Amino acid sequence: MTPALFHRPSSLEQALALLADASATPLAGGTDYYAGRVGQLPTGRLVDLTAIAALRGIVRTPDGGWRVGAATSWSGILEAALPPAFDGLKAAAREVGGRQVQNAGTIGGNLCNASPAADGVPPLLALDAVVELSREDGRRTLPLEEFLTGPRRTARRTGELLTAILIPPQAASSRSHFVKLGARRYLLISIVMVAANVEVDERGVLARVALAVGACSPVARRLRTLERRLIGLPLSELPGLQVRGDDLEELDPIDDVRATRTYRLDACAELVRRVLLRSSRP
Repeated sequence: MTPALFHRPSSLEQALALLADASATPLAGGTDYYAGRVGQLPTGRLVDLTAIAALRGIVRTPDGGWRVGAATSWSGILEAALPPAFDGLKAAAREVGGRQVQNAGTIGGNLCNASPAADGVPPLLALDAVVELSREDGRRTLPLEEFLTGPRRTARRTGELLTAILIPPQAASSRSHFVKLGARRYLLISIVMVAANVEVDERGVLARVALAVGACSPVARRLRTLERRLIGLPLSELPGLQVRGDDLEELDPIDDVRATRTYRLDACAELVRRVLLRSSRP
């Protein structure tokens, strides 16, 4: 077996030129890449992105939204001064392994790994996130919902690199929360996770609701049926909210070693109530 060729470009242009080779693999923190290849030598070309400053950091965009560099670490997200709309994403960042993993792992890598239980996906779906994909001949954007096509599958084309996650201004003005359920408190794979992003108008009524659930379908899903039902609901009625079976129709959980389908749906209904109550508080 031929060992991998290792490259560490210092600019995005250099990285995109290297990634035009179909055998090239972009590598950021490597926390998923190496863990999935224990005892195996990497092959092909590895393109280390950690020297490219343009891929890191979180900035405000001219339209009032936000741009998150794909190579921004989970620690970088936790340390950034961000509005309450990002509280859910920060809560998810705290759940990504231990501190060493949070220092190395990146938000872009989490999305490209495309695990059904990826911690970063539900809070980003609830933020209406859009991904920016770049290659030598140009850039395109794609809603995160369309980028994730199945377990370990994305819409990233040969030669493309996920360069940023874009948050629109309407989502960035809301409040958010994230809850993850597992068999233990830390360092776990989710049984269910739920993220909420809500906006409350001056009358105390839900004006915007975004709910996303992970680990309950091949990819994380928005609960758009329930979102529509909740628009216009007074906050005073939230504590008594009953999440019905048809509110979770977008989900398709499986039975596995961590939980049964029935347990996941029951747990999801309760977690949805909890994140709504928490994210709707001032």
